[in-house]
Amino acid sequence: MDLIATPEAGLLGLFLASFLAATLLPGGSEVALVAFLTVHPEQSIAALLLATLGNTLGGLTTYGMGRLIPFKVGTDGTANFSGRHAAMLYRWGPAALLLSWAPLVGDALCAAAGWLRLPLLPCVLWMAAGKAARYGVLAALTLYFNGS
Repeated sequence: MDLIATPEAGLLGLFLASFLAATLLPGGSEVALVAFLTVHPEQSIAALLLATLGNTLGGLTTYGMGRLIPFKVGTDGTANFSGRHAAMLYRWGPAALLLSWAPLVGDALCAAAGWLRLPLLPCVLWMAAGKAARYGVLAALTLYFNGS
């Protein structure tokens, strides 16, 4: 059997697609997950875990890039939170990263969380929870409609 067609190669590809899709690079890991599960439905748990892990690590990469942006404090001693995403994160804290899976705003939320220096562990947990929920729903729908 060709290496490309093996479940292991497909899982690696899914992990990489999920990681890259969560960085500032464009990409759709959802298509990769659906395609993989269509061919290898017996690997659904591994696919779900690796897609979640890859996407969470990609979100953490964006979080890390946000931390590299200098945090400025105004002359009055308060931070200047410009932008809708930063203001939402400041208000809701790491729990706002439950939406880190969302197209367009998810990357901005991860970067803003890093910029705001929100605590890493709660950010990772909320990020992973949101991404796992999204992939879980997508996997369940894929398996249901494919009769698996």
